[in-house]
Amino acid sequence: MGAMGVRFIRISEGLEAIYLMARRRINFTVVDFETCAHKRESACAVGVVQVVDGRIGESFYTLLKPPERPYWNFVDIHGITREMVRDAPTFPEIWPQLRSIIGEGPFVAHNAPFDWSVLTRTLAYYNLPAVDLPRVCTCRLARQALPQLTSHTLDAIAGHWGIKLDHHHAASDARACAEIAIRLWSM
Repeated sequence: MGAMGVRFIRISEGLEAIYLMARRRINFTVVDFETCAHKRESACAVGVVQVVDGRIGESFYTLLKPPERPYWNFVDIHGITREMVRDAPTFPEIWPQLRSIIGEGPFVAHNAPFDWSVLTRTLAYYNLPAVDLPRVCTCRLARQALPQLTSHTLDAIAGHWGIKLDHHHAASDARACAEIAIRLWSM
């Protein structure tokens, strides 16, 4: 058992932190990226929500200007267009603020392997130093905690618990994921 009641379990995808919340409040940061294309470094929006002592804290959201001129495959999913990000900051411009908010983790996301890969590939694309943080996937935790549900997507779990969600808006997704994580770890 590590600091703050963290137990690390080795899984095929690496280390994932599983938090035991029986009598503790923990701090973590939820991150949600939207991408404009299949390339993971094509982030066009990021939403971040801190949870401090088991309560929703500071949040951050911005559109991002993706690198180069990628093909915009996912406008129909999130509604973000090339025109909307024309004057948006690039990832390197917001990274110092984002890094400060994320802190030392844990990095929490719904489908964490996706959001973590967006972060790591974007850092690599811009030749920024890599980060290594404990990661928690609320989708994986929900499958274990709520096996009776037929779907464990973010919108399905949010709907199950009546959590407000504007799906595929990074700020809303991050907030809903934070609320889901708090509920999961309070079970």
